[in-house]
Order: sequence, then structure tokens, then C-alpha cells
Amino acid sequence: MLYPMKFKKFFVEKVWGGREFETKLGMTLPEGKKIGESWEVSAHPHGMGIVENGALAGQRLDDIYKEYKGELTGKKVYEKYPNKFPLLIKYLDVNDRLSIQVHPSDEVALKKHNEFGKSESWYIMEASDDATLILGIKPGITKEKFLEKVEKNDFDGLFEEKTVKKGDFIDITPGTVHASLKGSVLFAEVQQNSDVTYRIYDFDRIDENGKKRELHLQDSADVIDFGKEVKIKNTEFDASENGKDILRKHIIEKEYYSIDKVKFTDSFEDVNNESMTIYSILEGEGKIVWGENEELPVKKGETVLIPVRINTKTIGNFEILRTII
Repeated sequence: MLYPMKFKKFFVEKVWGGREFETKLGMTLPEGKKIGESWEVSAHPHGMGIVENGALAGQRLDDIYKEYKGELTGKKVYEKYPNKFPLLIKYLDVNDRLSIQVHPSDEVALKKHNEFGKSESWYIMEASDDATLILGIKPGITKEKFLEKVEKNDFDGLFEEKTVKKGDFIDITPGTVHASLKGSVLFAEVQQNSDVTYRIYDFDRIDENGKKRELHLQDSADVIDFGKEVKIKNTEFDASENGKDILRKHIIEKEYYSIDKVKFTDSFEDVNNESMTIYSILEGEGKIVWGENEELPVKKGETVLIPVRINTKTIGNFEILRTII
């Protein structure tokens, strides 16, 4: 019954969003709105994934998870996360300054919000020449110094700034302060299934109600990993592999997920017998085939959830992020 699934995109309007999903990824956006996020694979109540293709079309991902359990995600994955689908997959279009923020750990988030913590990873798909992110706190800044400054609305000298470019990968663990400062970025995001964010500063912007958005200064200070250095990882393929039909680079393996980047010019056969697999399509257009000649068209800017133990063959000229647990 289970098969590779695409979900209806859940668009989130943001003050820092834009229209790049339309121009760069071919998505059809609601008119006149700044869209900052497209939730692609989600079982979160703030943006529930609805199956778009096949026999389960119209069904919610959380209901599918309750019904199929380990048949969807893998037995060990389900045993680890029996009550909640573990991942949330997005694309983000950051055209203005993303608010300075930090996410709590599982321990804090479960206790205070009955949510998972929020560990996330960004793969930069597009970046303007001046794209600059805030990633971490400057060395020597203590919790006491941080609170002393931010309570006076003084944010000078607190944050590390780093430039980014297409192909960069950033792992943002709980406690890591992050934001965008200059330019624009479009990225694919893999994260825990959580929507808990503590906002430190929003550049004094006014929302649609004429008010500044709420800040969470004490909550932020309590969870910030002071002294954490954020490293930007290069995801270029090994030059020695040039000429191969299939290029594969292992980017990260952590408690919550593992991510590879795969590039191929003809086809890519894949199966995982322990975990579901999620493809975020970075480049290309073609189709995924499985079973008795069943197939699903896929293209750049789409995302596919492939249940555990399903043998697939993706045909076309593609570059993808491949996420498993």
C-alpha cells in the first residue's frame, strides 16, 4: 500500500519572505504575499502535510504514521519516535533579515512546550553576493553580559557574522544563535519536527497589527550555547570523482538524521531497509519509478518521502539531498 509520496506545499507568510519560490523553484504562490517557508514533509499541527499523489491522496501524514507506524519510517525509527513523526522538511526564502533567534534542546522543549527540540540543518541553494548570516555568539560574551546588553536593546558586538554561498551547508544545533543579516538566501532545511523558536531581536520591525513581534530574551539566554563555534561545510564533490555517472557526498550524520548529497546524470537506484528516505530535489526534472512500473514525476523544488524498504529508481539528471534517520 505504501509508496513514494509528495505532499501539498504548506506556505507560510513571513515579514522576511519573498517570491523566489516562484521564480527559482517554479512553485505557484498565493498572489501578493511574501512567502518565507514551504513546508514539504510535515506532521506538525501548525502545517500538516496532506498527500498529493496515489491511493493515500488527501490523507494527513500524522494519520498515516499512526496507521502504518514502522512500515512507513522503519521499525527502529518508530520505536524511537512512537508518538510523533520525527522530521520536518522545508524550503526557506529569506529575502529580508531573518530575526535573530535560537532553538531549545529536547529536554527544555519537551518540559516547557511538549514539543521536540529543534536541531536543524541548512543547505544553501541560492545566495546573493552579499549574503551574510549571524551564526553564533562572539567569544567572551557571557550569559550575564548578553542579558545586560539585550535588555537595553543593545545588540552591537554580540554576534558572529559569516558570508555564505551556494552549496554551503550549516548545521544549527539547539542553543546556536542564528539569523540573516544582509542579502538573500534560498535554502533547503531538514529539522526535527518542532516549531519552537525563541526570538532575540527582530530589527524593530512592525507586524500587520502595528506592533513589534514578541521577544523571548530570558528563554533565549537560558538555552544559548555560549562559546559555540559554527562551521560552514563545503559540499562540493570530490574532484577525483569527476566523470562518474553518480556522485555522492556524505554531509552529516547526527542523532536525529543523516544527510547525503547525490548527483547523477542518468539514473540512481536506491533502497533503505532501516529507515524512510526523503529526497529534497535541488536540481533536475524526471521521475521516480518503483514496483510494477509505477512512477512519480519529480522536479526541482519538490520533496518526496520514500517509505522504508521500497526499491526506487530515479531517472533524469538530478542533484538531491537524501535524508534518512
